[in-house]
Amino acid sequence: MRIIGPLLKDAWRLARPYFASEEKYRAWLLLVAIIGLTLGLVGLDVVLSFWNRAFYDSLQAKDAQAFMALLLTWHIADGWLLPGFVWVAGAYVVVSVYLRYLTQMLVIGWRAWMTQRFVAAWMSDQVYYRLGLTDTGRTKADNPDQRIAEDVRDFVDRSLSLSLDLMSNLVSLTSFIAILWSLSGPLTLLGVTIPGYMVWAALLYAALGSVLIHYVGKPLAGLRFRQQKVEADFRFAMMRLRENAEGVALYRGEADENQGLRARFAALIANWWDIMRRAKLINAIAAAYGQAAVVFPVLVAAPRFFAGEIALGGLTQTAGAFGQVQGSMSWFVNSYAGLAEWRAIVDRLAGFERAMATARGQTSLVETDAKDGNFALAGADLGLPDGRALVAALDLVLKRGQSVVVTGRSGSGKSTLFRALAGIWPFASGIIRRPEASSLFLPQRPYLPLGSLRRALTYPDKAAIHADLALVAVLEKVGLGGLADQLDAEDEWGQRLSGGEQQRIAIARALLQRPDWLFLDEATASLDPDSEAMLYGLLKRELPGTTIVSIAHRPAVAGFHDRHLVVGQDGKII
Repeated sequence: MRIIGPLLKDAWRLARPYFASEEKYRAWLLLVAIIGLTLGLVGLDVVLSFWNRAFYDSLQAKDAQAFMALLLTWHIADGWLLPGFVWVAGAYVVVSVYLRYLTQMLVIGWRAWMTQRFVAAWMSDQVYYRLGLTDTGRTKADNPDQRIAEDVRDFVDRSLSLSLDLMSNLVSLTSFIAILWSLSGPLTLLGVTIPGYMVWAALLYAALGSVLIHYVGKPLAGLRFRQQKVEADFRFAMMRLRENAEGVALYRGEADENQGLRARFAALIANWWDIMRRAKLINAIAAAYGQAAVVFPVLVAAPRFFAGEIALGGLTQTAGAFGQVQGSMSWFVNSYAGLAEWRAIVDRLAGFERAMATARGQTSLVETDAKDGNFALAGADLGLPDGRALVAALDLVLKRGQSVVVTGRSGSGKSTLFRALAGIWPFASGIIRRPEASSLFLPQRPYLPLGSLRRALTYPDKAAIHADLALVAVLEKVGLGGLADQLDAEDEWGQRLSGGEQQRIAIARALLQRPDWLFLDEATASLDPDSEAMLYGLLKRELPGTTIVSIAHRPAVAGFHDRHLVVGQDGKII
C-alpha cells in the first residue's frame, strides 16, 4: 500500500471542498444522522449480545416464561432490562433502512456537487484542450471522461462506505472488548497468568491475518490502477473508430483497426488475469480466515465452559463478543481489496487535479485591451509542446477593416499563430492586444455538436436566438438548401455530412453571428475552388463590416484579401 500519509492527504483534499461548500449544512446534517444511525446499529448489537446470553440461559434452565418474554415483551436478567426480540429486530430494520436511505442521499448530493466541480475545472481556461498538449504522462491524466464519470462516483461511494465501516468497527471494538474482557477471565499458561486472555487471542488472530493479507495483496492496488487505464483505453479506441468510420472504410483499414483493438483488449485481459490470480490468493486467505473464525472463539472459550465457570448463554455471549472483537480487529483484512481499489481511485483523481492545475498554469500570451480596435502581437514567442521554437519576438498588427491572408509551407507555424490569436495556445509568451469586438474562429475541421441540425448550425449560440427563416436562408446561401426541412432532425451530423458540407455549416454560422473579426484556418480547404470562391464572395457581400483573416494554401483565396503575409520556415513573417 502507498504510504498512508500522502494517500489520506490526497483523499482529504478531494473530499473537503464539498463539506465546506454552499451545501455544507445539508451535507453535515446528513453525515451526522448517518453516523448516529451507524452507532445505533452498534448499540443494538450490544443489546443483542446480552439478549443472546439470557435467551440461551433460559433454554438451558428450561424457563418457558423467560423464553417467551425474551421473544415478545421484556425480561430482567443479571440486573439488565432486556427488550423482547421483536422490538430489537423491529428497531434494527428501521435503523438499517434509514441508514441506507440517508447514505444514498449523501452519495447523490456529494457526487453531483463533485462532478459539477470537476467538469467546471476541466472546462475553464480551455483546460480540456490544454491537457492534451501539456500532459506528458507523469501526471497520469489519461481519459478525463472516465475520471469525471466513473472515478468521482467510485470515490464518493468508497470513501463513505469505508470510513463509516471503519468507524463502526472501532466503536464495536471499544464496546465488545470490554464485554469480552469481563467474560473471558484469566488463563494460566506455562505458569504465567494472562488476564482477559480472549482479548489477546483475538488481537493475535487479527494481527496474523492482517500481516498475511497485506503481504499477499500488496500488488493489487497497482493492478487496479492499471485496469482502469486499459479499460478506458479500449473504450476510447472503439469510440475513435466510430468517429472516423468513413476514413477507416475508405482506407480499407479494418484489419489494422481490428489488430489495434485486439492488442488493447489483450492488455485488458492480461491485466485482469493478474488481478484474478492475486485476488484468488487474497480470497483463499480471507475464506480460510473467516471459516476458522467460526469455531476459534468457541475453542478458546470452551475450557471455561467445561470447567463450569460459565453457562451455555455465557459461552454463546463470549463467542459472540470474541467474534465482534476479532471481526473489528480484522477490518483491514476484510477491506483490503476495497482499500486497494479506493487507493487507485484517489491516485487517479488527485493526478487529474494536478494535471489540470499544470495545464492551467502553463505560460501563455498576456491579454490586454486594444484601444485602437486592432489585433496585435507584441514580442510574442510561439513554440511547440516538445519545446521547439516556431516564432520568436513577433510583432504583428492586424488592422480593423483590412482583410489578411496568411500563407506558408506546412509546419511553418500558421495554425499555431491562429491558435495564439484565439488565445488558446499554451506554449506562448508575450502580449496580445485584443479589441473590444466580437470574433469568430473557424478551424479546418468544424465541430458539430450532438443533437439537432438547428443546434449544429447555431453553435455556440442558443438555438432560440435565430428564427427559422434566418436559418433556412443561410442554408440556401451556402448551398445546403436541401437540409432546410431537417432543422429539428437529430443525427450524428459530424459523420453524416461530408467534410465540405461541414465547412459550409461553419460558414453559415459566420453569416448568422456576423462577428466583427472572422478568422478562417483553411476553413474552405475541403471545397472545390469554385465553391471556395463562391463562399468567400458570399462572406464579402454579406459581412461588409467584418475583418477577415484567412490561412490558406490556394492562391485564388488571396484575391479576396487586402494584405498578404507569408510565414517562413525560419519563423519570420513577411
